[in-house]
Amino acid sequence: MTRLRKDGGAPPADMPVRTVHSGWMDLHLVGLAGPDGVTYERYVEDHGRAVAVLPYNPGTRMALLVTMPRAAIRFAGGAPVLEAPAGIIEAGEDAADCARRELVEEAGLEIADLEPAGAIWMSPGTTTERIDLFLAAYDDAQRTGAGGGLESENENITVVETPLDALWDLCERADIPSDAKTRVLAQALRARRPDLFS
Repeated sequence: MTRLRKDGGAPPADMPVRTVHSGWMDLHLVGLAGPDGVTYERYVEDHGRAVAVLPYNPGTRMALLVTMPRAAIRFAGGAPVLEAPAGIIEAGEDAADCARRELVEEAGLEIADLEPAGAIWMSPGTTTERIDLFLAAYDDAQRTGAGGGLESENENITVVETPLDALWDLCERADIPSDAKTRVLAQALRARRPDLFS
């Protein structure tokens, strides 16, 4: 039986895979061989590819971010973080279309034009999560809804508009961890549009 990844692909044919859990995310125990031929096992969490998009208003120098209860952060004793809107790409969905959908659902923004900003592996030691990144300029006329996420998904999202300088300061702090995808997007925006930052 061919084991498929959540994104529709398959692991290499020579990789032994044992599924430990299957659900919203799958947890697998996979076999690897080192350069010396010694074999060992590692856990792999797989929930599919995702997108993240940083909406920013060039006129007001603001970013539109979200915050929501995150079980893993709470479990680790951390405080809620500000995040760029993000979500998992659905089967057959284009990454840019997913980003536009997430902007509507989470932030109440209708945006057609997205600027690709690369892709990242979130934590290559444990998860297959690859995130396609986008920047999205917006103006107040494009804020057509309240956002907040889907009630059926119990996201409990709060939309937060924050100055780009404040976002940059938050990303630079060592005493408060920031969200990785949001930090990378803030760095991409600052590199491309330094005029938006003091």
